[in-house]
Amino acid sequence: MAHINKVVHSFNSPLGDLCVDIFRRPDDTFGFEEYRRDHEDGRGWFPIGYYGAEEFVDAAGALQQAKISVQWLQDVTMTP
Repeated sequence: MAHINKVVHSFNSPLGDLCVDIFRRPDDTFGFEEYRRDHEDGRGWFPIGYYGAEEFVDAAGALQQAKISVQWLQDVTMTP
């Protein structure tokens, strides 16, 4: 099944094993999710935060909540 959400920002942890995606849904609401991958496992990224059902009116709101919910994200330098 194809993903229906469009990622608008993606942030990786310093070690590259975690990431947070800020995404836009087809109904124009936004959300975020935290993912994990094991470099030795080729299956890809797995959701670990289970934040994806939360809805925000814009990407900034989703990012603000992601920074509160995901501890390591507070230490990552944000670039547009």
